[in-house]
Amino acid sequence: MSIIQVGLVDTTGKINPDLVQAAAAALNVQVTRDLTQFWNVQATVQYLPSTAKVPSGVWPVQLVASLPPGEGGFHLDKHNQPYAQVIATPNDDTWTIDASHETIEMLIDPSGNKMQSSVAIEIVGNKVQDGTGQFNYLVEACDPCEANGYGYTIQGVLVSDFITQRYYDPIVTPGTRYSFTGALTAPRQMLPGGYISFVNEEADEWQQILWVDPNSPPTLKVLGSASGKSLRGWIDGVMMHAKDHVAQHHAIHDRSAHLVERGQERRGKLDKIAAVRAGMYGYKPK
Repeated sequence: MSIIQVGLVDTTGKINPDLVQAAAAALNVQVTRDLTQFWNVQATVQYLPSTAKVPSGVWPVQLVASLPPGEGGFHLDKHNQPYAQVIATPNDDTWTIDASHETIEMLIDPSGNKMQSSVAIEIVGNKVQDGTGQFNYLVEACDPCEANGYGYTIQGVLVSDFITQRYYDPIVTPGTRYSFTGALTAPRQMLPGGYISFVNEEADEWQQILWVDPNSPPTLKVLGSASGKSLRGWIDGVMMHAKDHVAQHHAIHDRSAHLVERGQERRGKLDKIAAVRAGMYGYKPK
């Protein structure tokens, strides 16, 4: 299997380049160490210092100031090759979890159209549970557990949790991991701040179960028929409208803020260690 190359680049010119480089290094660890344990993916992530050059074969993840209405993070270029765009601002380091989210989903499903058949789910008494039918789920590896508070840190950089392939198992199996961190404890489970998209074949339409507002119960949304773009690109565009009105990334038990703060402290420690190590080789900070 050939190795996929992903490049992280800041198109805004306003994000701390040290953080962008640290994020690229953390994402490289995530895809080479964590993702490969559960998905058949071979990839690397590198830092791209300039928007003027995207090396041949590299799938870019672009940090942008905003996205047009109805446009999500996943895209295909004119040659049907994947790339992603992530909103990033100078005063909010949580963009790194969105970059992780888009990178993982792009690697697992480069076309944005991967489906998996499994047991249907339904909302009963404000809870999501298994039903009696069968759905075709769009494989969006981070969406069921996407809220920042369920992420984890690598070298002080906040990254996204993601589902394993066992997430689509028919029943719970003791000792099985359904997401990398273990936050998901059963197949087809979703956590506050997340959502799941699927084709209800009995109704012959696209539907979602959303829990983007952790302070409200999950809801069922009928999406109808997909547009001409890739399925994930279409779903991402639909979800941009929901997320514009719900600050779900910052609402999960304040754990997100704690992870970011601890990550900043850790990166500070690592910077000091790097300076000391440079001194060992005769170099001094500029």
